[in-house]
Amino acid sequence: MLEVLDHPLITHKLTLMRKKETGTKDFRENLDEIAELMAYEICRDLPVRPINIETPMGATTGYELSKEVVIVPILRAGIGLLDGIRRLVPTAKVGFIGMYRDEETLEPHEYFAKFPKNLDEAIVMIVDPMLATGGSACDAISLIKERGAKNIKLICLVGAPEGVKAVTEKHPDVDVYLAALDEKLNEIGYIVPGLGDAGDRIFGTK
Repeated sequence: MLEVLDHPLITHKLTLMRKKETGTKDFRENLDEIAELMAYEICRDLPVRPINIETPMGATTGYELSKEVVIVPILRAGIGLLDGIRRLVPTAKVGFIGMYRDEETLEPHEYFAKFPKNLDEAIVMIVDPMLATGGSACDAISLIKERGAKNIKLICLVGAPEGVKAVTEKHPDVDVYLAALDEKLNEIGYIVPGLGDAGDRIFGTK
């Protein structure tokens, strides 16, 4: 399933991020805020269980999350989405996948992986600002499935049709969430109109 989260605040903040004159501080802050807004929408269907509690006025039944949430940023740009989601789900555990893209073949390569235990019982949110060719996302999903994960959500800021197609065809059981679905990929595998290299713009490395 693909869901594009069409919300005025997300659209406004994403427009600020797309501007080439937007500096690192404003880019990072808007990404952080968009992540929190997206998480609010994505978490609507998280499962809950009843729990008996005491309020100052007496006993009642409340509800709490019934499954652990694990956030897995794809390094390094995925870190930019982490804090916004954790503010909304502060009990979430965090795993990491390090992958880089070969600039000639556009193929992803893994260099680091670290996950919490019991992925098979958790709701796993893989986060990465850009869904371009879909190669890194597909490989990250496959890697997490190998560790037992069954309930996986892919959360990206901007996606290209090519990347969405790659993920939904290879992993039809994974829900994909975007803030925007852009036009296409260019000849060097970047999203158009996109917002440039998200990692460089988050960390000021270019």
